Amino acid sequence: MEGRFTINGQEHSILFPPGATLLDVLRGEGFTDVHEGCREGVCGACAVVLDGRLVNSCQVLAASARGREILTAGGLGTPASPHPIQQAFVDAGAVQCGFCTPGMVLAAWCLLRENPAPTEEEIKSALDGNLCRCTGYKHILEAVQLAAERMNTDD
Repeated sequence: MEGRFTINGQEHSILFPPGATLLDVLRGEGFTDVHEGCREGVCGACAVVLDGRLVNSCQVLAASARGREILTAGGLGTPASPHPIQQAFVDAGAVQCGFCTPGMVLAAWCLLRENPAPTEEEIKSALDGNLCRCTGYKHILEAVQLAAERMNTDD
């Protein structure tokens, strides 16, 4: 099959097998910030934003994503100019092994886009479905709170 996708704001024409998942297609195209975790839709390592909605790319057939907008964590910022959420994760010490980080960052981005001043419970709810085996979540919660503060003062 062939599909046209808009990934991180750029058009891509990609050939892929009919049963391929969006995870497979993105990884095959070099989007290594989309991590392969459980392949069952429960860990959040493969999370992307599809047409404005956070999804686990391992649970989306690539064919169903043709013609749609896909955002990966790499599309938010660059190492030289990180998005405030990405910088907050670094500053709060919320990055250890980094495996869960892209999914966490995208979950936080979706939350803060809709709710710029979330409570701790709202942050926990937004991050539900993203598993981290390293941090114990404390620093991740602090990172999202820090990002919210920074993004609200940057306006």
